[in-house]
Amino acid sequence: MSYQVLARKWRPRRFQEMVGQEHVLKALVNALDDDRLHHAYLFTGTRGVGKTSIARLFAKSLNCEHGVSSEPCGQCTACREIAEGRFVDLIEVDAASRTKVEDTRELLENVQYAPTHGRFKVYLIDEVHMLSSHSFNALLKTLEEPPPHVKFLLATTDPQKLPVTILSRCLQFNLKNLVPERIVNHLKHVLGEETIAFDEPALWLLARSADGSMRDALSLTDQAIAFGAGSVTENDVRAMLGTIDQRLVYRILEAIASHDGAEVLSASAELAGFSPDYAGVLGELISLLHRVALAQAVPEAVDNSLGDLEQVRELASRMRAEDVQLYYQIAVMGRKDLPFVPHAREGLEMILLRMLAFRPAGAAASPVPAPSQQSAPSPADKPSPAPAAPTPKAPAPEASVPMPAPAAPTQQPEPSQPAPEPIRQEARKPPAMQQERYSAPVMDEPPAMDEPPPWDEYDAAPVGAAPAGAAPVEEIAPVKKPEAAAAPQQAVAAVSEPASPATDQPISAQVAGGLAAPRAVPFGETYQPMPERVEELAPEHWIALVSELGLTGMTDSLARALSLEQVSATMLCFHYGAEQDALLNETQRSRIADALSNRLGSQLQVEYREAAQTRETPAQYSVRRRLERKAEAVAALKDDPLVQQIIEQFGAHIEEESVTPLDPS
Repeated sequence: MSYQVLARKWRPRRFQEMVGQEHVLKALVNALDDDRLHHAYLFTGTRGVGKTSIARLFAKSLNCEHGVSSEPCGQCTACREIAEGRFVDLIEVDAASRTKVEDTRELLENVQYAPTHGRFKVYLIDEVHMLSSHSFNALLKTLEEPPPHVKFLLATTDPQKLPVTILSRCLQFNLKNLVPERIVNHLKHVLGEETIAFDEPALWLLARSADGSMRDALSLTDQAIAFGAGSVTENDVRAMLGTIDQRLVYRILEAIASHDGAEVLSASAELAGFSPDYAGVLGELISLLHRVALAQAVPEAVDNSLGDLEQVRELASRMRAEDVQLYYQIAVMGRKDLPFVPHAREGLEMILLRMLAFRPAGAAASPVPAPSQQSAPSPADKPSPAPAAPTPKAPAPEASVPMPAPAAPTQQPEPSQPAPEPIRQEARKPPAMQQERYSAPVMDEPPAMDEPPPWDEYDAAPVGAAPAGAAPVEEIAPVKKPEAAAAPQQAVAAVSEPASPATDQPISAQVAGGLAAPRAVPFGETYQPMPERVEELAPEHWIALVSELGLTGMTDSLARALSLEQVSATMLCFHYGAEQDALLNETQRSRIADALSNRLGSQLQVEYREAAQTRETPAQYSVRRRLERKAEAVAALKDDPLVQQIIEQFGAHIEEESVTPLDPS
């Protein structure tokens, strides 16, 4: 008798012999036992997972001479003929070779006739997705309402190609890929029945190479038996599959865990003797790192898939969890780079050397306390290799510290937070220049800045930035402007105006022609902070008041375009321009009035008039202050000694349009 391959010899004869697919078998067994049979079934899944086998078992159960049951006898004529593939009422159709609509019509012409020998006429259409669209259309009506003696069993590896009209007429069962453990257990049973010697690690190699297909696993086993002259050993299977010796992968990872670069390169050189697929080698290393991580997190989740359980546990005990995660990430990301390197071996070695070069943060050989936890070194301590002086940084904590009110007394800075501004900005300046530039009186705290000024690269102080204890940037007069230095000092929340109203020069002229001293308020007003008592409210307080109303969006923009002209105990009168007339509707007016009443704590009558504005609006104030700050910045930059020296030596000039003050508000 000729030899029969294992995949055909060990095809299941009963549902109980099927390996895996319990979710499909349970539904079919219950349908057969309860006589709740559908007329069309669709089995989907990748190659070799049991689609055709289940369809034949289902046909055998339908036509067994002992009755419809989930356990056919296997001995009657119908069962034997179906098993041998010669049952006349089981019509197996290969859709890949019969794709034309004429073939489908010829097939359907015989549907109306009763079965010749069995109880049901079963149409088993394999690779049904290969049918043409016309063939599907021809099949629709018969598939939806076939004669009672007809059952359709469809099988496909690509259900996405099936029309929805076909899918809606069938009961669909999705067969899953088999996990390696199930394949290994079945191979053990098969080889045990065949009395063939085998190594369990060899079966795991075959199961992983089968990639979820039982037919592929049995075919590879047939090949391994022939390769090993009647036995299945690990070395023979590795040679047959072209895989590397797994011990080299363990050796590489052990050398990485020991930070032994010479051993890593030695293992890589020995690995090159196999001429392996280096992407596959990296994949083996990734899988091993995954198993090590599992052994560290959930020890009971690690199986003895390759007989390496003890090695995996040993590696898990030697390596830190953060190191394993880092190595895994480096290997996964490095696998993407392998196609771009000149030689695959170089790519693998660079990935392994990268694992040696990088370590997780804080993974030093000897524990070193974090900078925030280190105390000041004593004179007897040995100096560390870190720089002696810390890199200057902006005083970030001050950004969240509330600024004092205008009337608050002067507060001394906390001992734990010395003011760093004089050290950072003035350490390289002669004392005379510091006194000349900053002549304003001392404030409680320096203004907070989000980041170090970009002028730290020069010897000159940054424009508009005052040292610790100096006045806010808005109050510091530019160099050679003694009249501005005499302006009244306010807190950061209340920006002071230049004191000299004599230089009422247009801002555009200042920016274009020398940027002289800032002009006075257009209508003779100055910025005034909100009074403590509502009775003291005056028109000049409107600029400060509008920022405290909590308005947003268009309502806030319209409020900032108003000028407060008249104030009384119960009434506020605002003027607005013609361009605001269409937008300042009743809804916007009521929102502004309600916000004023809530802020001032009393119900006020608010009047709006379209008339000439004799006082400065908050929007005009913001524009003017922005231009004035730019003018001050450019003037201070021109007066800077270092800038003047650069201009004289290199013939440079200042691009005034590119100058931006540190605090443009």
